[in-house]
Amino acid sequence: MKRTDHRPGQVTHTDIVTNGVRLHVALAGPPQGQPVFLLHGFPECWYGWRHQIVPLAEAGYRVVVPDQRGYNTSDKPPRLGDYTRDVLAADVVGLMDHFGVERGLVVGHDWGGAVAWWLACQRPERVARLAVLNLPHPIVFARALRTPRQLLRSWYMLWFQVPWLPEAILGRRGAAPLLDVLQRSTRPGAVSDEDLRVYRDAFMQPGALSAMLRWYRAAFFRPGARLAHPRLEMPCCLIWGKKDEVLGWEMAAPSMERCADGRLFFLEDAGHFVQLDEPRRVAELLLDFFGAPAGVDHRP
Repeated sequence: MKRTDHRPGQVTHTDIVTNGVRLHVALAGPPQGQPVFLLHGFPECWYGWRHQIVPLAEAGYRVVVPDQRGYNTSDKPPRLGDYTRDVLAADVVGLMDHFGVERGLVVGHDWGGAVAWWLACQRPERVARLAVLNLPHPIVFARALRTPRQLLRSWYMLWFQVPWLPEAILGRRGAAPLLDVLQRSTRPGAVSDEDLRVYRDAFMQPGALSAMLRWYRAAFFRPGARLAHPRLEMPCCLIWGKKDEVLGWEMAAPSMERCADGRLFFLEDAGHFVQLDEPRRVAELLLDFFGAPAGVDHRP
């Protein structure tokens, strides 16, 4: 099943079964292009990458942007065990297998960054290059969560552990608090009224709010195995909006110390949703980091 969004000819939509779930996936770029996988965070969906999809596609990449499990129209399994980081990373491996990719180019923001880090640490043979936006290495984050400063910033993670009440409140208000987060945490004008309608439709899909919160609950109650390869050898890029009010920028440099080939870029005037605050710059940094797509001739 394929659908076309409000920009005909640029993005198509399909459903792909991977790791036992059906994921809605947005696609752009030449079908023969080298795939790059963009993983969204909370509270977003594939649409959070709207500013980076077209530049990557126009450069010759096959851009693969899933709604991760629990989000938008993707499947929403009911158990916490269905949302562990091992399972979430296996979803991405399944997408790579679907597209015939042995070692993928992986980009993640926020929770998508957590999945990207986890995949690279547990299955490094499947990641050719890793780019993460505003999310630290899992060991660095775990240590930061033991400090009062980061605990205070991450108060909402504790609130989300309360059974059924958070999603009940969010649903009764039409997901308005989540939309407020997107507006308050970005520059004026970065999120339009039309953007908010797209996000609201995604958040209010049946079962979506509970499924989105299962990511946080599983992180507390199903933390998963120890990292197999905490030091990464593949090229890594960390892009950090320095005005992030949720995750402190001081976690960025220690994260890069765990990468043999790490590149760190601070964007001084961007916040947590750095890909929305600095859309062109983020696209430029990703294109520079990935280089020309393998097998694509860019000569005039």
